[in-house]
Amino acid sequence: MNQHVQQNDSDEIRPEYDFSHGVRGKHYEAYRAGTNVVFLDPDVAKAFGDSASVNHALRLLLQLARTNTPSAIQPAKPVRPTRRAKKLKPVRAARG
Repeated sequence: MNQHVQQNDSDEIRPEYDFSHGVRGKHYEAYRAGTNVVFLDPDVAKAFGDSASVNHALRLLLQLARTNTPSAIQPAKPVRPTRRAKKLKPVRAARG
């Protein structure tokens, strides 16, 4: 790999680029924490104005799912077989 960077005269910042109000490291912490990007279908996106409303709806859905879990899905104790299965003898082919 070439470690030498070649400087040429056209490698200067253009006058239309204005970094005078830039903030160094503005998004550093958020980048380190990681992000989850979720893409909504257009019809779903129309129903929500912003990410706060999506988060609110999802929290309500999670709360509803936790409180309304049917007891049939969560057995009180583990299901155990009532008796052991018997081993079957191999069946021989009839001679004829």
